Amino acid sequence: MTDYTEIGYDVADGILTITLSRPDKLNAFTPVMMSELLLAFDAADADDDVRCVIVTGAGRAFCAGADLSSGGKAFDAKHRGQTSDEPSRDGGGRVSLRIYESTKPVIGAINGAAVGVGLTMTLPMDVRLSSNAAKFGFVFTRRGIVPEAASTWFLPRLVGPAQAAEWFMTGRVFGPDEALAGRLVRSVHPVTELMTVARRLATEMTESTSSISVALARQMMWRGLAFPTPYRTHLADSRGMRATGESKDAYEGVSSFLEKRAAAFPDKVSRDLPDIFSDPQPSWAADLPL
Repeated sequence: MTDYTEIGYDVADGILTITLSRPDKLNAFTPVMMSELLLAFDAADADDDVRCVIVTGAGRAFCAGADLSSGGKAFDAKHRGQTSDEPSRDGGGRVSLRIYESTKPVIGAINGAAVGVGLTMTLPMDVRLSSNAAKFGFVFTRRGIVPEAASTWFLPRLVGPAQAAEWFMTGRVFGPDEALAGRLVRSVHPVTELMTVARRLATEMTESTSSISVALARQMMWRGLAFPTPYRTHLADSRGMRATGESKDAYEGVSSFLEKRAAAFPDKVSRDLPDIFSDPQPSWAADLPL
């Protein structure tokens, strides 16, 4: 079991709650927090007892962005010990892409301020819920840097390019009502009710569903956003239907429906998840404009 120092890791009833935990620093993002988030999502994918992940913050903030305690040199790679002129890998991007690759659905329960990387890390999460005390900001242009964490890929796909451009280029901080109107968050709740709503949604995603089906649906949706045509999605759909149609989960899903009982899906993500994206191209797809 990993000993985490800047996040909490708690599994109960099939739901993993990851809590960003530097409350005295408004959960500001550090290299340690980055490493621990990567480890946590690796552990979640490997654990079949984890069916859904909720990410939230300790105290009054979700994540107030990068730790700026080093002052004006906070974003200077040479200050962090980099000697090469080659660009170093963006830490926020490592977290965002790891969440993107998750085989479990991810819910962001944004309890307070979510600014900079504290906001961009939520974009590859499947659902974002906001408390009525939350504040949001893509503040990069006001800090003299650029949007990171692959946010210029994720945000326009979530809210549209015009809304994304406005938030990126003004760098302003805005409240939950604007976030809801701009479709950044799914809903807004009192702080005291936020985690209850998040757990209720997580339970709905997990208690009557196949973990394999959920994992594949998540990957198909996110990867499909980058496909140039629907034909490539059709190819993934066809591979997925072939792979899952002959699975134990499919037999159980149909049988339980006909027998009017709760399903007990036997397949496990850790051992049974098929690869539907890199299989050899079937002959019938040769003439499709993939």
